[in-house]
Amino acid sequence: MTEFSKKDQLYQLIQANPFISQQELAGQLQLSRSAVAGHIAGLIRERRILGRAYVLPEERAIVCIGGANMDRKVCTLQPLQMGTSNPVSQHESLGGVARNIAENLARLGAAVSLLSALGDDAAAKAMLAQAETVGMDMRGSLQLAATASGSYTAVLDDSGEMLLALSHMQLCDQLTPEFLALRQPQRAAAAMTVADLNLPQASIRLLLQEAIRDSVPLVLVAVSQPKMARLPADLHGLRLLILNQGELESRIGRSLEDTEQMALACRTVQQQGVQDLIVTFGGDGVLYTSPTGVVRLAAPQVAVRDVTGAGDAFSAAVCWSLNREPDDLALACRRGLTLAALTIQSSATVCTDLTPATLDTLLA
Repeated sequence: MTEFSKKDQLYQLIQANPFISQQELAGQLQLSRSAVAGHIAGLIRERRILGRAYVLPEERAIVCIGGANMDRKVCTLQPLQMGTSNPVSQHESLGGVARNIAENLARLGAAVSLLSALGDDAAAKAMLAQAETVGMDMRGSLQLAATASGSYTAVLDDSGEMLLALSHMQLCDQLTPEFLALRQPQRAAAAMTVADLNLPQASIRLLLQEAIRDSVPLVLVAVSQPKMARLPADLHGLRLLILNQGELESRIGRSLEDTEQMALACRTVQQQGVQDLIVTFGGDGVLYTSPTGVVRLAAPQVAVRDVTGAGDAFSAAVCWSLNREPDDLALACRRGLTLAALTIQSSATVCTDLTPATLDTLLA
């Protein structure tokens, strides 16, 4: 049976039941959910249906806001030697913290929209095309003429560990409060908002205000120590802040030597208004806040192929889990560590064979 006939069958099912879910469509047509999302995107382009909301009116989307760019990974073939030329392998893929989180969420079966800033180059075209393929709605993203899309270059050693990263993300400065106001109709029905700290501080402050007003969970994901300066002083309205130890130290203004000091730092940040924090330690697991203090979870021990994207995978799984079980941060962290471990065993920034059942199957 051809792809075209599958799409026509899908269209007939939607005509018969406009409220049918993508999961039901996938089951009846014996297709993957991502394939169904791709066909729906094609029907939208052809104007045979008017948009995703008509297909899934009962499912509120997770709205991701922040960076989308081209990732370049350069890996040394031997131990790095400074001050001289090193033989390397090179790989390019789509990236960006918010974009990676959104793609993971889409592959996990969530309805997801991504608001980012793109140029008008080949990288932007690739990101938009790939978004349609996986069922990630990028129609509200800002696209600027005569502008290059953002880029992220990671230098990895011969064991896959990152040595250096170079980020060109100035385009995200265009995601201003004025831009967010123009996208308010798209954002109003969000089940959850997930934003990275590539956004200007004024935009993050607006998201915090809206989270209080609209009672929509807001998750902020740190991207680097320098960009911690974009985090407002008042964090009321923030459901969860995900950051690493260095970023927490930047927020507190001092080094943290042990779990007790990190627990005190987390309490300090909670007093600034955030409900919960997750502090990540790469291969050493995570620490998360709980009503009784902080809890440390070890990461699964797996062979490292490439660490790029592991942190974004962790954040995506945490958000996916909290969207399903809002009060179980422990389960969310376990799911996050599971997806991060799966990601570092892959050469891809986002696991392409990810499904809604993946995490719970691996945790069982």
